[in-house]
Amino acid sequence: MLRNVLVPAVILAAVAAGPGAAAAQTPLPFPKPGTPQKPAQPPAVDKVNPPQPADAQPRASATPSEATLGMPVYPTAEFITSYDAGRGQRYYLFGTNATFVEIVAYYRAILKQRGDLVYEEPPVHMFDVGRFREDTMAFPPGITVKDYTWAGSAGYLVPAAGTQGQRYKTIIQVVPPAGSEGR
Repeated sequence: MLRNVLVPAVILAAVAAGPGAAAAQTPLPFPKPGTPQKPAQPPAVDKVNPPQPADAQPRASATPSEATLGMPVYPTAEFITSYDAGRGQRYYLFGTNATFVEIVAYYRAILKQRGDLVYEEPPVHMFDVGRFREDTMAFPPGITVKDYTWAGSAGYLVPAAGTQGQRYKTIIQVVPPAGSEGR
């Protein structure tokens, strides 16, 4: 009787698992002692032109302007870097030692909108500029302001070779609409 109950249960379990279970990858056996292993070959490195990170733009590159971004940049803000956001967009980071409150007040006046305080701790304020199109954009176009002195922090550190680096009280992230950079 027990056998009559187990056989249908095993068949039912196999059917429920479906055809994907049969096609699942079988595990590879562990290497056995004495089996020679092939050492991994490191990729060839071009010592004259070392590889650069694909998503970061070097700091020495041209600083984007309001005209190329199609968005306002705080007057004393310094360009830090930009990153590929995907779908033809980049986002740009600027640093300033003006306070978070000063930067938010500036963008409220220049953009003629209140924006949204999205986090109180640490303070982050966002301004939407333009319409987000999910099918063509990775991020909504806008300006995000973040306070990097919250809770006694010394600020956002931008390292520089041979120096202590530069710290910024406030970081401004600018995300232009897709395809607007370089116009």
